[in-house]
Amino acid sequence: MSPEQASFVRQMALPQIKNEHATTKRVIEAIPLDKGDYRPDLVSKTALELAWHIVASEHRFYNGISAGAFDFTPITRPESVNNSAAIAKWFDDSFAASIAKIEKMSNEALTKTIDFRGMFQMPAVGFLSLTGNHTIHHRGQLSMYLRPMGAKVPSIYGESYDAAQERLAKEKK
Repeated sequence: MSPEQASFVRQMALPQIKNEHATTKRVIEAIPLDKGDYRPDLVSKTALELAWHIVASEHRFYNGISAGAFDFTPITRPESVNNSAAIAKWFDDSFAASIAKIEKMSNEALTKTIDFRGMFQMPAVGFLSLTGNHTIHHRGQLSMYLRPMGAKVPSIYGESYDAAQERLAKEKK
C-alpha cells in the first residue's frame, strides 16, 4: 500500500468511525444506571463489563495504530468509572484524543506493518476497519442486553422500535 493510498483509506474511514462512535455511545448511555450488573447468563459479561470492553479495546486499538505497535496490557477501569454515564464520558474523552493522534499520522506511518499478537500483520491504517468491526460486534451484543434489563434500544442503523414509539407518541400530542 502506498502512502497516498493509506491516506485515502484514513480519509474515507474517519467519518464512518466518528459516526459509529456516536452510535456506540448512545447504546452505552442506554444502560440504566442501576442495571450495570445485568448479564443474560452466567458466562456473559455484565453490561458494564461489556461496555468497558468495547471502550477499552477501541482505545487500545487506536493508540496502537498511532504508536505503530499494540500494547495488550489490560486497561483497568478506574474506580470512578462505575456506571454507564461515566463509561460514556471516558469513551468520549479517550476517543477524541486517540482519533486526533490518527489524524496527525504521516501517510508513511499509516503504511507501517503492525503485528497483531503474532496471528497476522497489516498496515496500520488497515486496523481502522478491524477496530470498527470489533466495536460493532460487541455493540450488537450490548444492544441485546437493553430490553431484558428494562431499557429502550436507541436507533442504531435506522429507527429502532423504541425510537419509533417515542416519535409516534410525540406526534399524537
